Amino acid sequence: MPTYLQKVALRGVESFALHGYYPEEQLTGNHFVTDVEVLFKARNFNDDLKDTVNYEVINSLICKEMKKTQKLLETVVKNILDGIVAAYPFIDEAVVGITKKHPPMTGQIDHSYVELRYIANHDV
Repeated sequence: MPTYLQKVALRGVESFALHGYYPEEQLTGNHFVTDVEVLFKARNFNDDLKDTVNYEVINSLICKEMKKTQKLLETVVKNILDGIVAAYPFIDEAVVGITKKHPPMTGQIDHSYVELRYIANHDV
């Protein structure tokens, strides 16, 4: 019997948040875009959400973390990943990336980007 690897993704989740290392960034805020991709061995094909990853849950995790001011996007990304793994311990891999639109630096910069990948070790 074949194994199916399933991907569930949520892309382009836009937020305005107060993340930033410098105090002025935490006052003025910025626009962010979050992308999430989760991979896992498909369990059952039966229209039951318990057998898959619900991207509504992922969206809730993103919204929750974007409301908490953090200095580093790395922290925000890690918190989102930790929430996904806690909600769906059967996943094999997950990638979360956050784009910061027009970071306040010299020059015309479209965006900065931070990404973190989780790879499960189910054998441990």
